[in-house]
Amino acid sequence: MVGSAALINKNMYIDLLTKIKNAQAAEKEGLKVNYSNMDFVIAELLAEHKFIEGVSKKGRMPKRIMEIKLKYNDKRGVIRGVRFISKPSREIYIGYKEIKPVRQGYGLSVISTSKGIMSGKKAKKIKLGGQLLFEIW
Repeated sequence: MVGSAALINKNMYIDLLTKIKNAQAAEKEGLKVNYSNMDFVIAELLAEHKFIEGVSKKGRMPKRIMEIKLKYNDKRGVIRGVRFISKPSREIYIGYKEIKPVRQGYGLSVISTSKGIMSGKKAKKIKLGGQLLFEIW
């Protein structure tokens, strides 16, 4: 798990999600991106919630990469949309009582808490708030 919200490099996960969404729009089988701990945790979270098939680390530092295998339903990408809540210019923090389901429970909100990056549902269950990074459906 990645450390506290103060250690977030803000542009990393935005680039990762944009690359995944664009690769799905182009119907690619998978993609390779530069490795970072935060990106790997987010990719694992997406795989756990069935937005991508899987993710694996390849190589050694400093040339380590991640291979992401994309997932499709009827030749359409599983990811229908992404909404970035916290941006480099604006960080949004919420308490656990303010965490709401995304798209009537069909989406996923990702929150950076003091215990690492996790889904909104899990953060609410263990009563932890934090920086709301993005929503995906």
